Amino acid sequence: MLKSKTFVKKTRAGGVMKVVREHYLRDDIWCGSEVCTECKDGAPVLQQDARVESDLCAYPHYLIPDTNVVLHQIDILEDPLIRNVIILQTVLQEVRHRSPPVYKRIKDATHEKEKHFYTFTNEHHRQTFIEREQGESINDRNDRAIRVAAKWYTEHLNKAPSVGELKVVLLTNDRANRDKAEQNGLLAYRCEEYIKSLTGNPELVDRLALTSDDQNEITGSKLLFPEHLPLSRIQAGIKSGTFLQGTFRASRDNYLEATVFVQREGDDSTEVLLQGLQNLNRAVHQDVVAVELFPKEQWVAPSSVVLQDDRPSDKETEEEEAEKKPTGRVVGIIKRNWRPFCGMLNQSQIKEATRHLFTPADRRIPRIRIETRQASTLVGQRIIVAIDGWPRNSRYPNGHFVRNLGGAGDKDTETEVLLLEHDVPHQPFSQAVLSFLPKMPWGITEEDLKVRADLRHLCVCSVDPPGCTDIDDALHCRELENGNLEVGVHIADVSHFIRPGNALDQEAASRGTTVYLCGKRIDMVPELLSSNLCSLRSNVERLAFSCIWEMNHKAEILNTRFTKTLTLSSPEVRFHMDSETHDPIDLQTKELKDTNSMVEEFMLLANISVAQKIYEEFSECALLRKHPAPPPSNYDILIKAAKSRELEIRIDSAKALADSLNEAVLEDFPYFNTLLRILATRCMMQAVYFCSGMDSDFHHYGLASPIYTHFTSPIRRYSDIIVHRLLAVAINADSTYPDLMDKHKQSSLCNNLNYRHKMAQYAQRASVAFHTQLFFKNKGILNEEGFILFVRKNAIIILIPKFGLEGTVFFENNDKPGPRLNFDSEVGPTLTVEDQHTFHIFDRVKVTISLDASNIQHQKIRMALVEPVIPGVSVALPEPEPEAKKLKLDR
Repeated sequence: MLKSKTFVKKTRAGGVMKVVREHYLRDDIWCGSEVCTECKDGAPVLQQDARVESDLCAYPHYLIPDTNVVLHQIDILEDPLIRNVIILQTVLQEVRHRSPPVYKRIKDATHEKEKHFYTFTNEHHRQTFIEREQGESINDRNDRAIRVAAKWYTEHLNKAPSVGELKVVLLTNDRANRDKAEQNGLLAYRCEEYIKSLTGNPELVDRLALTSDDQNEITGSKLLFPEHLPLSRIQAGIKSGTFLQGTFRASRDNYLEATVFVQREGDDSTEVLLQGLQNLNRAVHQDVVAVELFPKEQWVAPSSVVLQDDRPSDKETEEEEAEKKPTGRVVGIIKRNWRPFCGMLNQSQIKEATRHLFTPADRRIPRIRIETRQASTLVGQRIIVAIDGWPRNSRYPNGHFVRNLGGAGDKDTETEVLLLEHDVPHQPFSQAVLSFLPKMPWGITEEDLKVRADLRHLCVCSVDPPGCTDIDDALHCRELENGNLEVGVHIADVSHFIRPGNALDQEAASRGTTVYLCGKRIDMVPELLSSNLCSLRSNVERLAFSCIWEMNHKAEILNTRFTKTLTLSSPEVRFHMDSETHDPIDLQTKELKDTNSMVEEFMLLANISVAQKIYEEFSECALLRKHPAPPPSNYDILIKAAKSRELEIRIDSAKALADSLNEAVLEDFPYFNTLLRILATRCMMQAVYFCSGMDSDFHHYGLASPIYTHFTSPIRRYSDIIVHRLLAVAINADSTYPDLMDKHKQSSLCNNLNYRHKMAQYAQRASVAFHTQLFFKNKGILNEEGFILFVRKNAIIILIPKFGLEGTVFFENNDKPGPRLNFDSEVGPTLTVEDQHTFHIFDRVKVTISLDASNIQHQKIRMALVEPVIPGVSVALPEPEPEAKKLKLDR
């Protein structure tokens, strides 16, 4: 059947056009139940004996959740106890529009066979499709469509000879929807009512998301925060310039401070400073918010005080000497960016209490109030909690328990936490993804040889550490008959195995990058590719993509061809693991060899050559990588540090910076140049991927190159796969496809790649930090030499070269009177303690290093000063606070 609707639409030119919308209806869509004999079409999904132990529904039943139940109670629906659920097309479409993450989760649930979730396309079934009535809202129409489908299922299944006691139950928290369903003779319950009736898993109640009614019951009546403006007023205010829209970024160091990053047209952007709980106004890290700027006379400077843990400081609100920044307040939330948060439970001191505070692992997230009946078993465990809402009369947001990850401090648990906290996809590859892998045994075919250069006669070598299994680059060099040199860079041809648009390609695009943790690797592509077919291992034939240059003996490039075949400083650390326990037994900074530099130089040259080629061929859709030049103010600390040793740093160009860094050497201080380069690295901006048709600034500042891309690591970076595809089209080695030539889709892809790479870096750092803590756990207190990297108002930040480790020495203790401190930001900066000793950047010091495990969730490396000795000044570690006192602290 075909339903068509015709209406008239105005065009931009002022005319009108006739639009016809067609909607196809069928009467052969299967209901999915194994009791049905009328419309069977393949293997049934919904079971005949769909029984769940329930005091409310003591009979076999199918569940039909409405849209809001799916959106807010997805943690419930994912539980193994919940089975035989009908997901209506109406619900699925609404969820997709309102929350892509929840849509993905419910789709994943429908693919799990043991869940018995069935998607019913009610919008195309002749007997369940309904037209929207005149004056009816879209929401009311969709609620009616859900009721119509539930009614049809009830009547349809009742025709089956073996239906028995089987019933259909509608789950909805909407009172009007429930009342109308009951008037139509349907079984309808609130989600909470149904879940509390289940006897198989009483802890499932803890996972119920709180409704607005529930939240008002458990919070006080005193209003603590200003009201959020409605979206209509926010949009009007942004349009008129009264409000600014931006991303809320909470401070790690000060829970009373945040910034809102406002991106304007072009590259123009600004940051608005927020200070105080009322001005933060219930925004959570990464929310998109609307802010109102204060008049200039109310602008303030960000705090340069480092807060120890969550302890309030009397210096938080002192007048700062630094430059004042645009300051404002949050007036409304445009888009919440809430996710499930990992952390630990603070058990209430009140016996038999069910309401407790949860402290997230991420210090930028506020504590969350949850209800749970299993608090005694969750103490000391890492758990996941989701936020449900944040009423104006609550000091904390309200949320619910999701699941238990395991004991805090356990290596597997902590690894899971850091992967979840940094949004690293790490689930096993699905069968749909694995189905697109090549069948084994695999070999090079005659078809492959027809379109490739055969370089198997050359001596090609890789330079990689022992044990490396994902080898994606190799080199060759030979002398030509004309006396010139032929140099080739050979990269694994991953794009040969990963074809555009299939499940394997979509998964690799979503993951974006391989993530390297200490002792663990989260692959972007399945192991068959990463460690076997796409790894350029010795003595096996492999497919490659090659960039080959003819050079003279001065290394000047004479020509370049592509074919399918075959110095800034940042200390990195390497852990030596115990073979049995896999605990770190030694920790040292990595040593870079000359061969590393040689490989890096050729890889950089290949990336530049490929970037030039793909931009020449595809000026609008080339995937490139740029590194913006830092604003001159970023270099202030570097210039002052060099000047304190009577050296000059020039910053008018990347080359000038590189040359002046090379010249900044002190004979009596060999490590000085390395410290200077570490500081220079901290001044840099983030390098990012972008689409050439969406940007005009291509320059890579760090490499001093006018154009650059990533071509050399397609096993571990999805960006390189796209670059391979572009290059293959450019040299007629492969065919194109629409998304590859769509600059908007390329730009969207770049945004995801930039996000995934940033999160991977953070996850890797968190893994190093955790293993560093494990290393120091059984070492007691160590004395080590270090250098001051930064000077703050109340502390110095020290780098220990031996371990590549940074830590903070505080010159104050919240429980005792602190020493007199004099901070000078003009020269250095410097910090003078008790008029006896002045600390400068790069001063050599001796410290004790120990692990402070008083807070099991936020264990940290503590440092205390040994030399220089300042008489009368104690820099002992602060005493841990009693748990009862910690509960009273506001974050």
